[in-house]
Amino acid sequence: MPIYDYQCSSCGHKAELMRKVSEAGTTTVCPACAQETFEKQVSAPSFQLTGSGWYATDFKGSSPAKKSEEAAPAACGTGCACH
Repeated sequence: MPIYDYQCSSCGHKAELMRKVSEAGTTTVCPACAQETFEKQVSAPSFQLTGSGWYATDFKGSSPAKKSEEAAPAACGTGCACH
């Protein structure tokens, strides 16, 4: 289950809550003031892909056109409809 940032618009209380992705609604009851103004905040993900994995070795820095030319079969020309 993902962790979401919540903040109460009434009292300013902030917290991180685990919620199912399928759980409906972005507003819940504030644990500090009991008002229904505890809202999900928009936040950036807290991870970053690093290292020499598939992104860095296969996709980073190469254009889609260059990749399709490299993957073309020897019998095909660059103007054919297969790539």
